[in-house]
Amino acid sequence: MGTNTGTRARGRLRERAVGPVCAVLAFCVVPAGLLAGPSAGWRAALPMTVALLGVLAVASLHTRDRIIPVAAASVAVSSALGTLFGDPPTLETATGVATLVEITGLLLLVCLVARYAGTRQAFVLCTVLGALASTALLRLQLPPTVMEAAAQSSFFALGAIAAAATGGGLRTLETRRIRAVHEARRNQRLQLAGDLHDFVAHDVSGIVVLAQAAQVIGADRPEEVLPLLRQIEASGLQALGSMDRTVHMLRSSDGTAPAGRDATDASPPVAYGLEDIVDAVDRFRTAGRAEVRLDMDRSPELIGRIPREVASTAHRVVVEALTNIRRHAGTAPWVTVSVTPGPERPQPVLTVSVTNGPPAGGETAGGHLGDRERPGASGLRELAERARALGGTVEFGVHWERGEHKKHGEHEKHGEHGERGWRVTAVLPLD
Repeated sequence: MGTNTGTRARGRLRERAVGPVCAVLAFCVVPAGLLAGPSAGWRAALPMTVALLGVLAVASLHTRDRIIPVAAASVAVSSALGTLFGDPPTLETATGVATLVEITGLLLLVCLVARYAGTRQAFVLCTVLGALASTALLRLQLPPTVMEAAAQSSFFALGAIAAAATGGGLRTLETRRIRAVHEARRNQRLQLAGDLHDFVAHDVSGIVVLAQAAQVIGADRPEEVLPLLRQIEASGLQALGSMDRTVHMLRSSDGTAPAGRDATDASPPVAYGLEDIVDAVDRFRTAGRAEVRLDMDRSPELIGRIPREVASTAHRVVVEALTNIRRHAGTAPWVTVSVTPGPERPQPVLTVSVTNGPPAGGETAGGHLGDRERPGASGLRELAERARALGGTVEFGVHWERGEHKKHGEHEKHGEHGERGWRVTAVLPLD
């Protein structure tokens, strides 16, 4: 973050310095043109001066979209008049130097027009200015035949083509940079949306469940409504805390500590880890009626040797799975959360599994979580992509009590949709 800030500061400094430098050079160009007029001839000195002033105007002013046509047209007119109505071809040194300086100004202007002007405008202006730059040498020496003059002009037109290609290349690089910046901002917005979904939707869904329970028992057992309201308040505060914590993490430089003036050493927000899974399971157990079992080694040795990114992904898998159970399998009689090392593979892994039993009362089972039209699958697929980035996998599908497991899609084909529970399993390498 500090490097990006320094780069932007240097870029702004360069932009602010260009204008004053070009203004100083413009004050120098005018006296130089006046001094060169008597020796080089006014018909060579004036186009040279106009060409240099045009280049400096385009390079210095921020309103290039309005100044480019005016500057290019002025330079083109002065150069064309110098070629058509200038002195007869001469080999005088002063005239030759003035003409070469004018050609240099024309080529620089071609580069700037190709870099900053619109596509159609750049094509027209670069063509005109390039033709004038390639024919300006005819003022110094006129070839004996028309063919030789055309060949000479065509050869020197290569300089204009190179200048236009340089400006177009710089334009392409700038376009790619802007596109990359927009893509980065879009990815950041998507990351923020995904994190808020994972961390806040769990608490919000709990609030909805508690509110529905309060409506059901409110008429018959009003004495039980007050405890539910307290739980709703606690879940709301937890949701606000999760939102604040997520935003603080996204503002940080590395995702684990805050950065900037708002950072404090007292309570720096860190990424969620294995220790937060216990709290998420407890909140899920309190807000529902399912029998919830957590199988996880809570020893500091295990928690300490799990990389923070792996632990954060494991927490997100559990939260996403519990949220989807609450939304799509609210009457599931039991839920099992397992976070254990292994099974041992060529490399050590952490296995995270969340399983729910079949919902009661004809409610659709967790199998619906994988349907394309249901929003639950989108979060799981995003977690699968994140696990793949770590070298792991995330699988989800119908769970069978005998230990069989079918991937999503197979159970629909056999007409067994919703007859069993649902399982989400993540295998994350620890290296």
